[in-house]
Formats: sequence, C-alpha cells, structure tokens
Amino acid sequence: MKIAYLDCFSGVSGNMLLGALLDAGLPEKSLRSSLNHLHLSGWELEIRQSRFAGLSACLVRVQCSEPAAHRHLREIRQILEQSSLPGAVQEKSLRVFTRLAEAEALVHGTGVEEVHFHEVGAVDALIDIVGVVSGLFTLDMQQIICSPLPMPSGWVACAHGSMPLPAPAVCQLLKKIPVYGTSLSQELVTPTGAALVAELADSFGPMPSMTLESTGYGAGSMQRKDGRPNLLRLITGQSAESVEAQQVEIIETNLDDWNPELWPHVSQQLMDAGALDLSLTPMLMKKGRAGYLLRIITAPENASMLKKLVLTETSSIGLRFHSMSRMTLPREIISVQTPWGEVQAKRIIAPDGQRVTPEYEECRKLAQQHNISLQRVYAEIARSAKSQ
Repeated sequence: MKIAYLDCFSGVSGNMLLGALLDAGLPEKSLRSSLNHLHLSGWELEIRQSRFAGLSACLVRVQCSEPAAHRHLREIRQILEQSSLPGAVQEKSLRVFTRLAEAEALVHGTGVEEVHFHEVGAVDALIDIVGVVSGLFTLDMQQIICSPLPMPSGWVACAHGSMPLPAPAVCQLLKKIPVYGTSLSQELVTPTGAALVAELADSFGPMPSMTLESTGYGAGSMQRKDGRPNLLRLITGQSAESVEAQQVEIIETNLDDWNPELWPHVSQQLMDAGALDLSLTPMLMKKGRAGYLLRIITAPENASMLKKLVLTETSSIGLRFHSMSRMTLPREIISVQTPWGEVQAKRIIAPDGQRVTPEYEECRKLAQQHNISLQRVYAEIARSAKSQ
C-alpha cells in the first residue's frame, strides 16, 4: 500500500500541500495539465524552489489577473461538474468545499447554500484544492495519514473582520482531530488546509511503519515570527510488509463485587462488539478484597460501544482509558490438510520467516470427533503446515 504522511509541524495550508506534492515527485507538467481541465481563466501558477532556514522547499503561488470572485457552493459545484477532470477528482474536491461550507454555515448561523466563500471561493482556492486532490490521485496514494495539528493564538483579518485564532471555521473543521496548542500568534492552519486534511486523511497520529520512498517540503506564504521554517513535510512510502503500526485504545476497570461465572458471556459480548483482545486478571484490592482487572484493547471506533457494554454487563461504575500505539505481525487464515480433514490456522509473517498457529476450537473439535489427544492434533498440523 502506498502511504502519504503529512508532517504538519508548522501547520497546513492549500499551497503548502501543493508545494510538498511537487517537491515529493509530482510532475509539474501533470499538475498544470490537471488544473487546465478546470477551464478557468485569469490565473497563472508560479512554482519555484527556495531555501527556508537552510531547507530547500517548493513555493507555489497563484497569481490572479482578475478580481477575486466571491462564490457560493452551487457555483463551485457547477465549475467542477463542467470541468473535464476525472470523476473521482471532481467528487473529492467538491466534498472538500462542502466541508468548508458546512463549517462556515455553523459558525455564522446560516444555510450551507447561502455561505459566501470570501477567502476560499476565489480562483486560488480552487487551484489549491483541485491541485492537491488531483496530485494525490496522480501519485496513487492509497492511504493518507496526518500528524496532530498546531493551534496558535492571536487574531487574523478576514472578510468578516478580525477573528480569533484558530479561526472559528478551522475549529469546526478539526472536530475529533488531534491538535495541540502553541504560543505563536500567527495563523498556522488555514480553513482550506483544515478542510483538505479533514476530508483526505484516513487517520491522524504518528508516522506509520513504512519503507520510505520520497520526502518533499512545501512552503507557506508567511514567515514565522519565531524564525522557524514555515514548511509542511510530505513523506511517502510503501507500507512495511513484516509489521503494521496501529493506534488502539486501552480500556480498564477494577471489579471487586462481581461474579466471575459471568466472564464467558461478557468476554463473548466484548469480542462480538469489536474488542481486539481482552484479559481478566485476578488481584488483591484494598482491605485484602479479591478482585479482577479487566483490560480491553480496541480500535478507537469501537471504544464507545465497548465502554457501554462493560458498564452494562459488569459491576463496574467507572472506567480508565488511554490511546496507545501497537505493532502487530501480518497474518492470514489458511487451511491445513490433516489425516482427519482440513483445519483452519493462522499464518504469521515475522521478520525472520513464517509460522503457522492452529485455531484452538478447530483442533478441539477434531480431537473429540476422532477420539485422539489434542496434543497429537497440534503436532500433526505443525508437520502438515511445514510440508505444505
């Protein structure tokens, strides 16, 4: 799988993303050809390599020869639909603009179709958004991961007057996306940049495990007051074959007034609801009371349901939870031929080779059906898997 990692150490904007794509290997000729499919006049694309705090980066500017048009969403939709861009690029670009419209509508208390795109409806925003979407499409990026985004303080001038930073629309666009505060009083994440990463990124977090192929730097238009480079770094590569990195949520609770006979039922309910793994550990609690530590590992999207199940199916009255990175080996289900029929097993790909682990329930059934020891079934599966 081809991965693009957006390292937004100085925030994100449309032209920073566009510059990073070009610096990471997107052919300029391909970009210009895609943008010409918009059939828009009155603009020129300036692309140049510059040095920023000792780092070479690509700076992209859109030069407009006509006054900036203030467009509504329906006008942007019409421009995209009348273009000769690929259908996937049209659709994704429109979804980015729709996100912007929805955010602006909520912030200003108006309808989505009534939103006037002052800052992001002009030609330069169309070039940035369509350029980024088509660039990722051209490079065939199959997964996009973005780092947490910096949130500054201060004020920014816009068509509605002075707005606090982060801009209200940016706060709306970055709901449920990891961010962190910074004392810099300059805009680091623009509404266009926020809409692009919110729509295009598959996940947010640390860099995944991958074989690195290229690195590109895209420059922002402003200079930071603290002298640091205002750049976005794009790192591309292939997902690693031997390992996969994942973000998971760990859910824990202590149980001291609970009947452990219920555990088989509870554990099955949790696994059916998406738990990746779980354990119940006996322990001594305060005043010498016997209790249990229940720990669940889950993908973040399943955490809410699992928390409700724990509070419903156990005596717990409170939970602890935190995010954590984990690394797992790639694995697949295979069928192994034995003297007693086919058995399902897991083939695990480790850095030093492969190994096969049989499924316990499958082996148990075979042992019962043929009146043989479970140990013999395991040994035969190991031998058969090796020969096969």
